Amino acid sequence: MTTTQARTEPEQAPGAEPHGEHAALPKTPDAHTAHGPHGYSGQKDAHLKRLRRIEGQIRGLQRMVDEDVYCIDVLTQVSASTKALQSFALSLLEEHLRHCVAAAAEEGGTELDAKVAEATAAIGRLLRS
Repeated sequence: MTTTQARTEPEQAPGAEPHGEHAALPKTPDAHTAHGPHGYSGQKDAHLKRLRRIEGQIRGLQRMVDEDVYCIDVLTQVSASTKALQSFALSLLEEHLRHCVAAAAEEGGTELDAKVAEATAAIGRLLRS
């Protein structure tokens, strides 16, 4: 458990039903949530390093607000943090296309259709954010 999780998620007894935001997660793995080599797995360490850097930017934002830093300076940092997350998302999307969608293309049929629809929906969410 990460420090962030420890602060925001109460401990739960083993085998207890999830609550809060985790209650909607599927209980059994399927093709979309199964653990294993995903497109990003080969770059996992680099991705985690990048996410930790982004987490540091967000903590910096909290500190800036706590210290009453000038609002435009805070907004500049918000913009930088947003760009960093968008860049990470694009990298993850590229890896998804190269790995997951490419594997589905080899299989063809409904699996390919499902992966393309899933990627299209993800792109749509990124464009709206």
